[in-house]
This record gives sequence, structure tokens and C-alpha cells, in this order.
Amino acid sequence: MAEESKLIATTRELTGSASMRRLRRAGVLPGVVYDEKGKARSIQLDGHGFGMMLRRHASENMIVDLVVDDGKAKKVLLKEIQHDSVSGNILHADFMEISMTKKMRTRIHISLKGDSVGVEMEGGILEHLLRDVEVECLPVDLIEEIEVDISALKVGDSLQVADLVVDPKLVLLTAGDVAIASVSAPRVEEDPVPGEGEEGSEGEEGEAAEGEEGKADGDDKKADGKKEDGNSAKK
Repeated sequence: MAEESKLIATTRELTGSASMRRLRRAGVLPGVVYDEKGKARSIQLDGHGFGMMLRRHASENMIVDLVVDDGKAKKVLLKEIQHDSVSGNILHADFMEISMTKKMRTRIHISLKGDSVGVEMEGGILEHLLRDVEVECLPVDLIEEIEVDISALKVGDSLQVADLVVDPKLVLLTAGDVAIASVSAPRVEEDPVPGEGEEGSEGEEGEAAEGEEGKADGDDKKADGKKEDGNSAKK
């Protein structure tokens, strides 16, 4: 089961991007919690404490005991975290109330483990194609991540969702034929074929030479014409 933690939050009255920036500068993290009917409630919590809690988890997929305004603690799923694209700092957190007796749908992170023989021994290139899968399960059966052993992958091999070995309590909703990881052949730069560039050069030089000869013939004809005109004038 995904490790549980406890968070203390208060109702957030401020809205708008400028207000959110001021909150973050003050160390406060804005967030939203959705009830089981989908109704949203704006909240705010200690940004540093939230960040430290995340460090204790293998992934951001977790169940939290959330207390808002000193009320009763409610079980919530950390649904999504927004990060700054440059700094990586946490900008916003979304939570969703859950019932521990009702199945839910969520996504679980896929972690690749081991060193692929296709990469280590054959010089292949590992491609991590799918980062998470969608599952359906009871909250008590939720796990933080699914580990996938890639050590046996050779060049040309791939792992698909259907190859995942998970607890039967986790129902995989992502299609089984979706690739998770593969090892492709190393890219080889082709050597230029000898003589290819030279043929083109010779052809260009030949055309240039023919053009010069034609120009010279034309100049000779013009010169002969001028001489004939001069002889006619003398007569």
C-alpha cells in the first residue's frame, strides 16, 4: 500500500496568479481538494513541509490524511503536482477525497530497474517509452510504483504493459500492447562511397571546359568576321 502521511491546511481565499506568486514567496503552497462529487475547495499549506513529505516517498502517488481548518481528517489521494518547468519547484497540488471501501482509478509510476544486456554488451540504446499506467483498485491496495526489470532486454527487444507482473488486486486499464521500454540498435554513420563526389567534380569540370571551348570558338568567329569586314572596306 502507498505510504500515508498527514497534512494540515487552511481554506484559501486568495485567487489569481499574482496572489499565488505572493503566497509561494511566503513559503505557502496553493492547492485544491475535490470531494467525491467533484466539488473543488481552495486550500493552502506549508510548502516546505509538503516538499519534505514528498522526499520520503518513492513517487508522488500517495494517500494523505488531510486536515483543513482544524476539521476532521479526510483520506485524500494526491492527484497531481504542478512543477515549474525551469526550476522544478512545486507550484500547486491537487487532492481528491476517497473512500477506503470504494475502488478508484489512478496512475502508477513505472520504474526501470537493472542494466540492459543490449545496452551494456551490444551498444544498444534504451528507450523508456511509458512512464506510468492507469489502474483500478481499492485505496488500501495502491502502491507507489511498479518496478520493471530490464536486465534481460537485448537489442530489438521490448517490454509491454502485458508483461507487467502486478498484484491481482491491481486491475491494469492501460492497453496490454503499449510498449514500456525497448532497446534499439546503435546508430551507425554510413561512410561516403569512394568516387561519388569525384564524379560530380569531373562532370562539372568537363561542362566548364566545354563552355570555355565554345566561348573561344565564338570569339574566333567574331574576330574572323571583323577581318573580313575590314578587307571588304579596303576593296
